Amino acid sequence: MAKCKEWQLFEPSFLCGGFLRVWRLPASVAASGPSCALIMTSIGSPYMLNPHPTVASPRRRGLTLNSILIYTQKLASQESNMEVSLCSVLPLFMLLLVSTADGGLSATFYERSCPKLEAIVRKSMREIVRKEPRMAASILRLSFHDCFVNGCDASVLLADTPTFTGEQNAKRNRNSIRGMDKIEEVKTNVEAACSGMVSCADILALAARDAVVLAGGPSWTVLLGRRDARMANQTAANINIPSPALSLGILTSRFSAKGLSQRDLVALSGVHTIGFTRNGSVTLLQLDVQTADIFDNAYYQNLVAQRGVLRSDQELFGDDTDRSTKSIVERYIGNESLFFRDFAAAMVSMGNISPLTGTGGEIRKNCSKLN
Repeated sequence: MAKCKEWQLFEPSFLCGGFLRVWRLPASVAASGPSCALIMTSIGSPYMLNPHPTVASPRRRGLTLNSILIYTQKLASQESNMEVSLCSVLPLFMLLLVSTADGGLSATFYERSCPKLEAIVRKSMREIVRKEPRMAASILRLSFHDCFVNGCDASVLLADTPTFTGEQNAKRNRNSIRGMDKIEEVKTNVEAACSGMVSCADILALAARDAVVLAGGPSWTVLLGRRDARMANQTAANINIPSPALSLGILTSRFSAKGLSQRDLVALSGVHTIGFTRNGSVTLLQLDVQTADIFDNAYYQNLVAQRGVLRSDQELFGDDTDRSTKSIVERYIGNESLFFRDFAAAMVSMGNISPLTGTGGEIRKNCSKLN
């Protein structure tokens, strides 16, 4: 079989006309000058040693080269009489890399397997919030508490059993999260149309988006394709879910550890424009003292007036607060549309935290228990 014409450019590193370093191959492989077909079929094999940082970054860990290069492999096998150049398929490689840049998630993931998914979730959430407006904020909080543990994998929905310890009774979740039964309602409706196709993690992500919209907030495109975790981690929930008593410095550090910026922190804190918190175990306090059921920028106005209910809220605009967060708060007060855009973008970023994709995890039949 023909040798690659570009092989002299590979050296020990896999280069294509100096355009992009894609993979670093072992020196022994580089020296042997494998055929183009071998290169393309072996990229998903033991030869795939040190991935380029572009692919190895946290948001791309779900990327599998077997799925990215499936077409190049077909080219190599089907066109055995044709010399296949790696450079000739690099544009395809890059296109597929971009399309899976968020860990394999896609807005059209269920386009064929469950085309009415978003309509079903939207209708279900509309009825849930109509009956209990507070549930919009509860579903949003549930989504946040899920994503901040081991990623957006629906682990927070797993109930405790005599042989399984979930996250729902973690210190940061006890007397805080609710609405798990509502997600189960939505799941039941989805299952009736598309049995065994849609993960609880994706349903929660869609429900959170619809909760915001139903409260008067922005919409955004939810990337889909997550799978459900087969485990939960109560210890990680206690450590990773931010306490409402944390300082700005610690909050910034916690968000940064999840790949979220300080701007994301300020924008996502705006979720407290709807909902309540508990004073002790019984009394409910409005997080937004002006418009607790409406998703707007009044939350930030409260901070400037020193009326933030939680320390973690007021830290964004305190006497000793870093000017960087104060300036974001001030911009959101003067421009609600900017807040909406930043909040939507931050929700997309949060939804991309370490998703389980491909063959990882499972598609639960019931969101509260493993299959």
